[in-house]
Amino acid sequence: MSRITLSNLAHSYLPNPASEADFALKEMDHVWEDGGAYALLGASGCGKTTLLNIISGLLRPSQGRVLFGDRDVTDAPTTERNIAQVFQFPVVYDTMTVRDNLAFPLRNRGMDAAYIARRVDQIARMIGMEDMLTRKARGLTADAKQKISLGRGMVREDVNAILFDEPLTVIDPHMKWELRTQLKSLHREFGHTMIYVTHDQTEALTFADKVVVMHDGRVVQMGTPEDLFETPAHTFVGYFIGSPGMNLLDAEISGSEASVQGAKIALGATYGPMTGRTQIGIRPDYVTISDEGLPVKVKRVEDVGRHRIVRAEFQGQPLNAILPEGMSVPAEARAGFPPAKINVYANDWRVAPAGG
Repeated sequence: MSRITLSNLAHSYLPNPASEADFALKEMDHVWEDGGAYALLGASGCGKTTLLNIISGLLRPSQGRVLFGDRDVTDAPTTERNIAQVFQFPVVYDTMTVRDNLAFPLRNRGMDAAYIARRVDQIARMIGMEDMLTRKARGLTADAKQKISLGRGMVREDVNAILFDEPLTVIDPHMKWELRTQLKSLHREFGHTMIYVTHDQTEALTFADKVVVMHDGRVVQMGTPEDLFETPAHTFVGYFIGSPGMNLLDAEISGSEASVQGAKIALGATYGPMTGRTQIGIRPDYVTISDEGLPVKVKRVEDVGRHRIVRAEFQGQPLNAILPEGMSVPAEARAGFPPAKINVYANDWRVAPAGG
């Protein structure tokens, strides 16, 4: 296993990039700790796969360095990085049995036959294919082939890192949950550094110790699921994480108070002067609906089983609230914001309180 360091890293697919807008990956400096379970999360086209391919050696960055531990591997080919990679679409050998597919990486490295058999049986149980080991891969469903690909990526115990590029795309929903749970268990047991690319926040939050959120070629936040939910570093994180995402209201900030369309809202801390577009953000989970607070116009109420989602507006700005199942919504609804749950943003980036 290795600590992975991205130093002054950036990449453009253009031969002569002239501005930051020409870079698919904006300049970044990050350290991914040895043995960590990371998820690269973001919308399609944000740069997730580009970054993964740079780490794996399939792509050389336009600038900067990639280090595994203290070794600079920027120019090292994939074969010298000692990694395993699982791609979005299954890559299997159709003429081989499931057992031989899973065993291939170990046989290729001359491992002992008894160890190979034991390890293949272990991985087969994990992916639910122990009863199919003697079957040829040809003719299996895409779902089954992807499980083989996933298992082959995890069969080696000596790798520096295992990289997963949206590996559960073709897996049925029930099996997705099982495989994520098993991946997490495998990580705890063997301590591999794992990097898991996905656009699905549920996959990211249930798999990773730390989630790396990307937006427009930039890492906008790296943190625990709790960090991303409670203190999004960027408005995109607030919007992308959660269902519904964070409420964002344009506001004027003055000391320990925000003004939204003239309505005063107490903040949980004091803020210094700031310029540009300023907003307050609060999760729908923390908005209260009662007969106290800001007067809002309720557009509709969605009952999703475990709770109700109130879709409302305040002075033309959308506002969502999550209420317990069965809780009534007043005809003259008002929204309350607990001060300690409000985040403040300037030009999309979270602003720390004065002295915080």
